[in-house]
Amino acid sequence: EVQLQASGGGLVQAGGSLRLSCAASGFIFDEYAIGWFRQAPGKEREGVSCIGSSGRNAFYPESVKGRFTISSDNAKNTVYLQMDSLKPEDTAVYYCAATPPTPNGNCWSEAFMYNYWGQGTLVTVSS
Repeated sequence: EVQLQASGGGLVQAGGSLRLSCAASGFIFDEYAIGWFRQAPGKEREGVSCIGSSGRNAFYPESVKGRFTISSDNAKNTVYLQMDSLKPEDTAVYYCAATPPTPNGNCWSEAFMYNYWGQGTLVTVSS
């Protein structure tokens, strides 16, 4: 059974940092792409980062580029999302998701391409 467990959310002041973790089980970890998505109240789910199979080629949208860093630890079957310089607009429930990668091993930026989802972890950034 595929399981994804996101953790690490919390309350932080603007300008602060948080590191989210996504612990995966039930599939061959380094053969899958992992994505982080977020959803704020009243808004659509949006991608904030993803990483391809074997940790290749991370992707970031402009809204988080330079502030968020995704990394993977194959030994721990865990993907991390380091979030720095947080802004109030980063407040959302953050989800991790997994899916087979693109034919060249990269990740998908679109949420609908992801087959497996973990429960969310809430990030609240106060101003």
